[in-house]
Amino acid sequence: MVRDVFDPKSLSSLVGAMGIGHVRYPTAGSSAHSEAQPFYVNSPYGIVFCHNGNLINTAELKYFLDHEAHRHINTDSDSELLLNIFANNLQQTGKFRINEEDIFTAIGSLMRQCKGAYACVAMLAGFGIIAFRDPNGIRPVGVAKRRTPDGGHDYIFASESVVADAGGFGEWEDVKAGEAIIITRSSLTRRHLVPDRQFAPDIFEYVYFARPDSVLDGVSVYRSRMAMGENLAAEVERVLKEKNIKVDVVIPVP
Repeated sequence: MVRDVFDPKSLSSLVGAMGIGHVRYPTAGSSAHSEAQPFYVNSPYGIVFCHNGNLINTAELKYFLDHEAHRHINTDSDSELLLNIFANNLQQTGKFRINEEDIFTAIGSLMRQCKGAYACVAMLAGFGIIAFRDPNGIRPVGVAKRRTPDGGHDYIFASESVVADAGGFGEWEDVKAGEAIIITRSSLTRRHLVPDRQFAPDIFEYVYFARPDSVLDGVSVYRSRMAMGENLAAEVERVLKEKNIKVDVVIPVP
């Protein structure tokens, strides 16, 4: 679908040195066009925002944004809540121009406010691109780079390593749980922002969501599925023997 929309002709017409996009269906709210990502707010600083995951304290966040932050929410999407929490935290600096320290502080506060699963990528107008991951590492996101003809580097954030592979990017690294990475024209900076919590990646990435040739948090999706199948077969064999049941055929169900 992506390659059908963004063919070489349409890509060549794009201007600028950075951009973000989102191609997954919504997991909260609805599938209305108003909830299509990326989301955008022009205050403060112009922020474009993409999110994969689900929050579990949306009612609390909505109340805070309405009654205390006085920020209007247009949709039922928890992604818009995350964006506005981030924007409000940045606004607390009161600065005309922010720096990386301000951004790390805002994301650290967000991680203490927002509960649930989130892998996020944001773009700040004229500043750079940011990625961060929830403190339990539930949803995946990583970063890779490739050499440019002038000796510099292009960078990419993506939810799966195969996206980087397809674009000719290498040196894939997962964004760690509770970590944020900021990429500007001149630097890449990363920082762990909250105390370590139990690492709890979503098992359905390995069971269903991710492409088999992806590697998530150092684990091959293909090999993990093979291992799960072997373990399941051993367990089925054990149970069938215990109950003296004979099986004629096994049919996979998606």
